[in-house]
Amino acid sequence: MSFETISLLLNWVQLGVLLAILFRLGHTFTLIANTQRELRRTINRSGEQRASELIGVGGLGNASTPWSRWTAPYG
Repeated sequence: MSFETISLLLNWVQLGVLLAILFRLGHTFTLIANTQRELRRTINRSGEQRASELIGVGGLGNASTPWSRWTAPYG
C-alpha cells in the first residue's frame, strides 16, 4: 500500500471515531437533561406533599415555624 492510501484510510478511521464520540456525547447530554428533569419533578412533588402535610396539621399558620413568615399572610 502506498502512503497516500494508508493516510486516506487513517483519515476515514479518524472521522469515524470522531463521529462515534459525538454520537455518544449526544446520548450523554440527553441522559443528563432527562435526569435533571426527573429530579426537578421529584423535588416539586415532594414540596407539594410537604405543603399539603403542613396545611393538614395547621403548620402554615403557626408563628412558631420558621417558614411561616414567608408563606403565611401578614395581618
